[in-house]
Amino acid sequence: MLRIGILGCGRIGQVHAHSIQRISQATLVAVADASADAAKACARRFGIEVRDTAGILAAKDIDAVVIATSTPTHFDMIHAAAAEGKAIFCEKPIDLSSERVRTCIDAIERAGVPFMTAFNQRFDPHFGALRQRVKDGEIGDVETVSITSRDPAPPPAAYIKGSGGIFRDMMIHDLDMARFVLGEEPVEVFAVGSNLIDEAIREAGDVDTAAVILTTASGRICQITNSRRTTYGYDKRLEVHGSKGMLRVSNVLENLVESAKITGFQSALSQPFFLERFEAAYLAEMKHFVEAVSTGSTPIPNAQDGLRAQLIADAATLSWQEGRAVAIPK
Repeated sequence: MLRIGILGCGRIGQVHAHSIQRISQATLVAVADASADAAKACARRFGIEVRDTAGILAAKDIDAVVIATSTPTHFDMIHAAAAEGKAIFCEKPIDLSSERVRTCIDAIERAGVPFMTAFNQRFDPHFGALRQRVKDGEIGDVETVSITSRDPAPPPAAYIKGSGGIFRDMMIHDLDMARFVLGEEPVEVFAVGSNLIDEAIREAGDVDTAAVILTTASGRICQITNSRRTTYGYDKRLEVHGSKGMLRVSNVLENLVESAKITGFQSALSQPFFLERFEAAYLAEMKHFVEAVSTGSTPIPNAQDGLRAQLIADAATLSWQEGRAVAIPK
């Protein structure tokens, strides 16, 4: 039985708590949060105790920690958890600085503790099935990948200011997914961005609409578009075109009822947001973490996967700022 503590009782921390309580090989021991009220509310919801962060990190009755706090706190918590010999499940990004991510990797490797970066979309059953069919050669050699991500509404400007920007915050999931399905690493990125939705995002130094082109050494191309707004629910689509055909994951709808009238065919809206769209993925990724730690295998995606996505996001940010293609560091 893997005994787990959660650091951070916000929206995503509660998602992980719900997942842990549905896994028979794991038990949720305690939660901590900088807000005492948030910690107490979370503890009441899941029927577990509140401890402070230091208490969870040092606890002898906790084997692993879930780091679901704000990004600026990840660095210190990773180092502290590694020093205590705890297995670590960390929300993305590991840190907004790639060099600090490398420092975290050094600490993790010195301590020899399992580490998983929470790129939950790899565990989506639809995306997973597509990737497996690509690997099985169903569509031949991959030539192009297209990824669309559009949120229903922009986050508050205060969130934007500390997010690291759209490429490191929102698109980083898509950058990891590009690596997941391309079959080889991107070596160059060209990015563009605009402010079409929320003036507060511009004032915070970010864009609300963005696109990138990733290119691999062999010439495979991935195009990604992001928007902070839709009028029809959460928009998340993936398409892979190859030498023998194409595979595509369309939006998951609120229901599969379709009407046909003289005015045409009509179906339901897309699911409202990522929490509903990726509910199964959140559970599957936590099951993978628990199984990997329990059996002594390596959780994937690991810290190196987190670093690779961060390096691409850094290069995309620089490309947008300077209006040129940027080589992705190794």
